[in-house]
Amino acid sequence: MNAFVIDAFEFCRLKEGREGEITVADLPRLSEESVDKSGALRWSLKGGNDSRGHPQLTLSISGGVRLMCQRCLTPFGFDIESESVVVLARDEVSADEIEALLADESVDVIVGSRAFNFAELIEDEALLAIPLSPKHEVCPDQAMPVAPKDVGKVSPFAVLKNLKK
Repeated sequence: MNAFVIDAFEFCRLKEGREGEITVADLPRLSEESVDKSGALRWSLKGGNDSRGHPQLTLSISGGVRLMCQRCLTPFGFDIESESVVVLARDEVSADEIEALLADESVDVIVGSRAFNFAELIEDEALLAIPLSPKHEVCPDQAMPVAPKDVGKVSPFAVLKNLKK
């Protein structure tokens, strides 16, 4: 996992970029949410600065995990496709100040470090991308209900017609 540790501020200052793949088995919190530890996430991390000069990381992830359908209780494959922008701050106080200054809900502000493990950022993004209650679009064992045919069904109005006689 040392390959995932960077000096976050230097990474942003130099506008570096990295990409690769990490298995679900290497992400313990995501593994707990998954049916099994199979699957992998492709990731891309780019450093830079926002319009105000704050260091920022742009993370893109894609891949698949196997989740348990909460409707039919069978496993199914779920595709993750997500991108996020994270602005870095030196400490919690700075993070709060930057967040108030940006006033942008789409950008998160976190505390960066000289030994920043971005595998945790990848895992956080994946966990945020999966639904709280995962379900199939249509569960495989749910057959479409067959509508009963109107064979031999008597209209309620036919009974009224007979009352007139």
